Amino acid sequence: MSVRQVVVIGAGMSGLCMGVKLKEQGIDDFVILERADDVAGTWHYNTYPGAGCDVPSVFYSYSFYLNPNWSRVYSLHDEIKDYFRDCAKHFGLYPHIQFNTEVTSATYDESCGVWSVVTADGQTIQTRILVSGLGQLNVPFTPDIPGRETFGGESFHSARWNHNCDLKGKRVAIVGNAASALQFIPHVVEDAAQVMVYQRSANYVVPRNDRPYTESEKARFARFPWWQRLHRLGVFLRGEIMYGAIANKAFFQWLLARDAKNNLEEHIKDPELRRKLTPDYPIGCKRILVSDNYYQAMAKPNLNLVTSPIESIEAEGVKTRDGDVLPADVLIFGTGFETTEIMAPVNFVGRDGVSLKEAWREGAEAYRGVCTSGFPNLFMLYGPNTNLGSNSIIFMVEQQVSYIVKCVAKLFKHDLKTIEINSDVLRAYNEKMQGDMAHTVWVGQCDSWYKNAAGKVTNNWPNSATNYFFHMREPEFSDFDLVDS
Repeated sequence: MSVRQVVVIGAGMSGLCMGVKLKEQGIDDFVILERADDVAGTWHYNTYPGAGCDVPSVFYSYSFYLNPNWSRVYSLHDEIKDYFRDCAKHFGLYPHIQFNTEVTSATYDESCGVWSVVTADGQTIQTRILVSGLGQLNVPFTPDIPGRETFGGESFHSARWNHNCDLKGKRVAIVGNAASALQFIPHVVEDAAQVMVYQRSANYVVPRNDRPYTESEKARFARFPWWQRLHRLGVFLRGEIMYGAIANKAFFQWLLARDAKNNLEEHIKDPELRRKLTPDYPIGCKRILVSDNYYQAMAKPNLNLVTSPIESIEAEGVKTRDGDVLPADVLIFGTGFETTEIMAPVNFVGRDGVSLKEAWREGAEAYRGVCTSGFPNLFMLYGPNTNLGSNSIIFMVEQQVSYIVKCVAKLFKHDLKTIEINSDVLRAYNEKMQGDMAHTVWVGQCDSWYKNAAGKVTNNWPNSATNYFFHMREPEFSDFDLVDS
């Protein structure tokens, strides 16, 4: 058994940021436990064709580590992953990362105020401070469709893409058509003989307007970092304007809906296909998607958009509710992630033997998205109610890391046994969260990954990113229960 001052779970975007800021504060006794054999988290696992971020790379990057050499406004998977690798190397994080180490459980010991972290290979690491960098998008969701295991061809989830499966000349069935599918469908349709896309609901899709950066632009970013920061500010402000649609501001909703409608009408000429691809819910209720090639792919003659619900999977293909069985050689699930089971891969057990799953049985809740009562010295990154629909999650995580590091410094400086958010403060905070949420479009009449089964929005931050910045400036330690050693 080993002992560390701080254990961080995950070497993705959040965990790396945490490591950088711990080192900045002179805290070197920490380990980052990563189940994969490389850094980058979601960018390590999601390798499907066309994988990229819907936030421009200049802002989907750390404020403390600018990259003047992004090849495009929206860089793709390989370039994003290389950025995080380079960051880990630049800040000396590799000696702190333990790869191929999957955390299975973490249990709090009240008598000594430490967490015991257990890994799949039987290791136990004790730590005063435990930080989860698991985030919200790490466990692929595959719907439990009757007969799924009987399918006779290749079958896989887009987040675990089978690159050995040759799609050329194949009949490919794609279940789902949201954020990931929107990116890989244009590539699949180029290879496959026939593509069937099974759509549950249509999406609002606005143009990405992607383009390469010129060599002169990159040279300017490198020579004048303030110029790139100005560019980042422009991206940030555009995202804040988009927040107007989420906040149910009629003008901004009209503006974005018009943009999406024009995009649809420009590329989809067939009236019936256009009808199928037209959403029937307010814009922003589900994630607004960005693409320059999705509608063009949907209009290809070898693609069939199926809106009849799936009844079952058969050995030879997919059976819909209208009784048709559409044959397929390959079945791809573009069905997203287990988003409301936040931090689910690890069994966290806090005070009095209560698990996090039990504590969150009515929906995940956290104070400022980073801590919850009953779990002393446990912090989380990209936790409940911190996701965005209009800006960069890296911006949000940087605020969380700064906040957590200040809490950790407080514990170490005053040699505290525990720091834990007061349960009454947590309750009042989350009542306010849900009150603010009631004014957003996310509570509208649509199913989305932002809500749990009871309809509670557990994933998203209900206000602007600017608001979150000021919200997280300084911890109010009077809101915490602090226990001396």
